[in-house]
Amino acid sequence: MPVPLLYESHCHTPLCQHATGEPVAYAAAAAARGLKGIIFTCHCPLPDGLSSRVRMAPDQYEHYVALVAAARAQFAGRVDVRLGLESDYLPGTESWLEQLHARHPLHHVLGSVHMQIPEYRARYFRGDWLDYQQTYFRHLAESAETGLFDTLAHPDLVKNEAPAEWDFARIRPDIERALDRIAATGVAMELNTSGLQKAIREFNPSPTMLRLVQARGIPVVIGADAHSVGRVGADYATALRTLQAAGFTEVSFFLERQRQTVPIPAALASLA
Repeated sequence: MPVPLLYESHCHTPLCQHATGEPVAYAAAAAARGLKGIIFTCHCPLPDGLSSRVRMAPDQYEHYVALVAAARAQFAGRVDVRLGLESDYLPGTESWLEQLHARHPLHHVLGSVHMQIPEYRARYFRGDWLDYQQTYFRHLAESAETGLFDTLAHPDLVKNEAPAEWDFARIRPDIERALDRIAATGVAMELNTSGLQKAIREFNPSPTMLRLVQARGIPVVIGADAHSVGRVGADYATALRTLQAAGFTEVSFFLERQRQTVPIPAALASLA
């Protein structure tokens, strides 16, 4: 039997209101996929009702922590279950997030720019899609510079907001400027396999952007962004081979907010 080495580093719970399946079922799926562990990173609560329809409420945060703790206890010795969070970067919420992250020890904090939420779009979309994409990548760089996050989630998600308006060659200079800023922070970047389910059916980031990430020495964490049990660890082998093709030799994950690395050949051999 292969020795498990990898973690599912991006998954959700029903508390976000758009995921199904309890944490114990996700943990069982991680074991079946040959993963060493699973880090729950459900959508963080935000203040003042921001984006409340797609995340837990502030008064549900302790329940979230308890759900993950119960799964960890139930799977002790079989799957390493850890507590993390997917936190939105929306300028002005930094103090809220800093306090939230300090409430409980977290293992992996994903930083996300969700340009599709109504509050973000109302504030930043001015009818010009290129301008909106440029704003997204500026905010992606700013999020890394806050020091609040370990990894930046689905870092070209904006391409799926208006696929007909996405032109990589046109936006590439803005992406490169953002990546230069991100590289200076030491923050990792996610290769999110759920991109295969989105309007532009490719990983987030795309293979082309991934090569720009590799050229700057930015480490990469794989996550399936699982909102259902069947998505846990989905497309990991393909993601690892995509990393290899882009020039990477290792893949990362976070425990106790410290980056761990695994050589890609060993990671591939570990998968069930």
